[in-house]
Amino acid sequence: MIKYQEALDLFDKVFLKLSDEKISILNSINRVCAEDILSPSVNPTSNNTAFDGFAIIAKETKDLSLKKTKKFKILKTIAAGDDPKIDNYEKNSVVEIMTGGLVPKPFDSIIPVEQVKYFPSKKKSTHIIVDQEIKKSSYIRFSGEDYNLKDVVVKSGELIQPKHIMALTTLGIQEMKVKKKPKIIFYSTGNEIVDYKDKNVQSWKVRNSNNHYFTAFGKNLHFQIIDGGVIKDDEPNKLKKALNKSLSSDIDIFVTSGAISAGKFDFIPKLIEELGFKTHFKGVAIKPGRPIMLSKFKQKEKLFFGLPGNPISCAAGFRFFIYPLIRKSLGMPKEKKFKAKLINKYSKKKFFTHFARCSMNINDQGLTELEVLQGQQSNRIKSFVKANCWGIFAEGKKEFKPGDFVEWMPLIPSS
Repeated sequence: MIKYQEALDLFDKVFLKLSDEKISILNSINRVCAEDILSPSVNPTSNNTAFDGFAIIAKETKDLSLKKTKKFKILKTIAAGDDPKIDNYEKNSVVEIMTGGLVPKPFDSIIPVEQVKYFPSKKKSTHIIVDQEIKKSSYIRFSGEDYNLKDVVVKSGELIQPKHIMALTTLGIQEMKVKKKPKIIFYSTGNEIVDYKDKNVQSWKVRNSNNHYFTAFGKNLHFQIIDGGVIKDDEPNKLKKALNKSLSSDIDIFVTSGAISAGKFDFIPKLIEELGFKTHFKGVAIKPGRPIMLSKFKQKEKLFFGLPGNPISCAAGFRFFIYPLIRKSLGMPKEKKFKAKLINKYSKKKFFTHFARCSMNINDQGLTELEVLQGQQSNRIKSFVKANCWGIFAEGKKEFKPGDFVEWMPLIPSS
C-alpha cells in the first residue's frame, strides 16, 4: 500500500499520450486546447468611440468654459459599421458618432452626447455648443488596446468555455487544435447488482448506481464514458473477453468497480495481469477507496483503474485518481485546492488521507467554513447528496478540531 501523494506523483510518469485533432471553434466547448492560439490581428482594428457623442479636435477646445463657449459645425453622422471617411472637413467642426463608430481623421477625442448643447435646437441642430476644454483621446478605444498581433488568446491546456468563443470569433479564428477526448468504459462487478429500474429488489441485492453515476459525468465534462454493463462474480471470462476485444479499439481507460480486494470473488487483479497490464499500485492509504488499483497496458496507450464497489469509494476514486490523471493526459494544469475553517471536529488514522463529504458555506463575515457531514460510511449516499465539496484531511495528523484550516475541492469538477 502506498501513500496518496505517492500515487499522485506516479501520474507524472503514468498517463496517456493523447493525439490532437482540428475542429471548428464552434464545436470546441469543453474541449482542451492543444496549442497556444495567437491573435492573427489587432482588436479593435481601428480607433473607435466608447460613447455616443461627437468626434472633436481637442486643441480646438482650449480655454473653453461656461463663460467662454464655442460653436462647432456638425459635418455628418457616423454609426457603428459606417465608412468614417470625411470629405468636407473644416476647422471648428465635429462629427456626430455612435458607440463603436470609427473615429475619422483628423479628430482625436470624443465629447459624450450628454455634455453638449445643440444649436439652434436638438431637432434642427446644425451645430453644438461646447463649454469645456476636452482632454485629447477622451473616450476613444484605441486600435490594438484589447488584443495586439500575436497576443495569446487561448493557452495550451485551457478548457474552452463560452468566453473563449467570444474572443476567437471576434478575431476571426475559425479552427483550432484540441486534444482528443479520452474514451472510458466502465464495468460494475458483483452478483448483488440489479437494474435500477427493478421495483422488487431482494434484500441481498442492490440497484446499480455506479454505472449511471459515471456515465452522467461524461455528459458535462471533457471525456466520454461508455456504460459497459454489469459483470457477475462468476463471469470473469466474460470481462476478460470484453477487455481483450477493447484493447484493439479506441478505448483509452478501462474502469471497473468491485472485485479488486482480497476476497474469494475478487478476480480483477489476476485478470488484468493476464491481459498484459503492468500494475503500478494496488492499495492506497486513503478512506474511502483503499483497495484502488492502477495498471497500464504494456503494448499500447491504455490504462486500467480498479475501484472499490461501494458507491462513495467509487466516487472518491474517480474524483481523486481518475480525473487528475485525465487532466494530466489532456495537458491541463493541476486542479487547485481551497482552504476553509473547520467548524466541527474530525478524527482519522494518522497515516491515512481521508476524503470526507462536507458542506462549505460562507459565514456572515464572508469567510469560508467547512462542516463534516454525518454518515461518512462508504455505502451511505444521503451525505453525498447533501455535500457540496470534499474535505481533504491529509496524512500525518489524527485529530482535527474546530478552527483548523482544511483543504477542500468541489464535489464535481467544473473545469
